[in-house]
Amino acid sequence: MIHADIDECTRLEEFPCHGVCKDTEGSYQCMCGLGYESDGDPKENSCHPRLSGSAKLLIGVTVGIFSTVVVLLATWLTSKHKELKAKKRELEALERKNGSEELQNVKTLTLFTKEELDKITDDYSSPLGHGGFGKVHKGILPDKTEVAVKASIKVTEYTRDEFVREVGIQSRMMHRNILRLLGCCLRVDVPLLVYEYAAKGSLEDILHGKENQQLEPLTLRSRLDIAIGSGQGLAYMHSYTENGIQHADVKPGNILLDRGLIPKISDFGLSKIFMAGKDYTMNVIGCLPYMDPVYKETGRLTPKSDVYSFGVVLLELISRKPVGYGESSLVKQFKRVYEQDKSGRVLFDKDIATEEDIPILDEIGRLAMECLEEKVEERPAMVSVASALVMLKDSWGKQ
Repeated sequence: MIHADIDECTRLEEFPCHGVCKDTEGSYQCMCGLGYESDGDPKENSCHPRLSGSAKLLIGVTVGIFSTVVVLLATWLTSKHKELKAKKRELEALERKNGSEELQNVKTLTLFTKEELDKITDDYSSPLGHGGFGKVHKGILPDKTEVAVKASIKVTEYTRDEFVREVGIQSRMMHRNILRLLGCCLRVDVPLLVYEYAAKGSLEDILHGKENQQLEPLTLRSRLDIAIGSGQGLAYMHSYTENGIQHADVKPGNILLDRGLIPKISDFGLSKIFMAGKDYTMNVIGCLPYMDPVYKETGRLTPKSDVYSFGVVLLELISRKPVGYGESSLVKQFKRVYEQDKSGRVLFDKDIATEEDIPILDEIGRLAMECLEEKVEERPAMVSVASALVMLKDSWGKQ
């Protein structure tokens, strides 16, 4: 029996070919077209363009480079991940060293990251001056509140507890005449403190002027308001805890003023929080012309030490003269004129020493003399000083 020959190329579902099909007697041929090749029999494997040796080499090199890049990238990412984890552990350790475990529970305190402070201060582009431990920079919070950012002390295992206690107390002190501590950044080697901003700068600058700047006029009423506010702020400090808080460095440079000339007691970096019976220190701190002689000689620091310093500030307010030191100091000069003339008229600032205002200036001067008594027990309490100033203003206003 003779079988009819079939054309396999027309029945590719039965006789597959992935290239060029050619019918033959009793069978069929399947080959890749010109310029194509297969990785086996084209009946089973697809055809693809034939690559030259240089193309194959290029592909091999490319694949090799890509594989190398992938390996290097994976190695770098692994290394970077380890580095970031190590950095995170380092920052967390810094935070703990600076008291984060305790301070994160203080509801009145905001803990900022370094990145947040970098943005708030615009990378510290607006310096305001120098604080006790470094530069002070202006910043603006997201809600447009102006702030001042300053470095604190470097915290060690020996100062950590005191630092945590002071920061906690400062952040909870709510008084219009105390510079408010709003927050801090602990993920840095030296903690950064964020305070409310006092636009007018320090009383020192207002009284004696900045370099190459003309003195601003300062009325007697403004000076009296500054004295009252400063006194009330210190009185608040002295009564804040059972044993009180001593500032220990009261001077015009540490009394800041806002745009309305409202005074703000600042720079608690030198303040001392004492427990009962521990009102002595071997480390005498503060500015000598304002320093209580008893404190300087014995290391005994009490609220009356601040009262003495405030007495010096009162003399500066009514005279607008630098405080000086030694026999020619402002304190010595005022003591001499009050002993001789019973009046400080010759030392009063001529801009406010009108004839009708000499009596109240003398009353302020006499109050300052009480604050400057050598015997600590004869000095008035700060709350009494503030009250006396309020009464002087009231009686003056009725004239």
